[in-house]
Amino acid sequence: MKILFIGDIFGSIGRDMINDYLHRLVNDLKIDFVIANVENTSHGKGLLKRHYDELSFCGIQAMTMGNHTFDKKELYDYIDEADKLVVPINQPKVLPGVKTRVFDVKGKKIRVTNVLGVAFMDSRYSNPFEAIDEYLDLKQDIHIIDFHGEATSEKIAFAHYVKDKASAVLGTHTHVQTADEKIIDGKLAFISDAGMTGPYMSAIGCDLDSIVKRLKGSSAPFIVAKSSGQLSGVVMTFENNSPIKIERILINQDHPYL
Repeated sequence: MKILFIGDIFGSIGRDMINDYLHRLVNDLKIDFVIANVENTSHGKGLLKRHYDELSFCGIQAMTMGNHTFDKKELYDYIDEADKLVVPINQPKVLPGVKTRVFDVKGKKIRVTNVLGVAFMDSRYSNPFEAIDEYLDLKQDIHIIDFHGEATSEKIAFAHYVKDKASAVLGTHTHVQTADEKIIDGKLAFISDAGMTGPYMSAIGCDLDSIVKRLKGSSAPFIVAKSSGQLSGVVMTFENNSPIKIERILINQDHPYL
């Protein structure tokens, strides 16, 4: 079983990269199941219905979210019908959405769960270490957790916490791919951040000049960068429901896909 997890899809350039490369990756790497973090898909924040449909058509089979889940209010209108979408388990309880889903893939039950970190994040979120407990003894063959958080230390500690009961903890949110992919204790595939699929020459997807102005004290708006694209993620290989390999995927002008 080979599972491709794609890091945060950001704006139209991220969607273009999915259109350009996903089919090739699935065919070339013999991918069985595709998961992507999609909370930045629509103009950098949130997910519009037409973009949910576009990504579904491209072949993304499960979609995780994050702190921008409900930035596009249209989500409230279609979330009950979005059968690929997984929202964070520890978002405020008043918010709707399915927090964990099981997908049937080639006779295997793959569970996908979404978790929000709290270190340097919104204080409304409940403790992920406590929230995950009720999801660790559910039935499935493979359990993939998207940990959407700011701090690498929190992600590493979380992976250690769940390593005996989950199959993978894949970090998202920082939009910068880390080089610490590993199989922990032969049980759990891990990376601190899978990276971003969006504008390559940017500050985590945003226009560099606008970010510099903000950092110098201006109230300049966040602007989605216009540049060439990149696609980031990881491919995991499972045997007998256990991870045996995790490899980074990075495609951009400096790392062309051959």
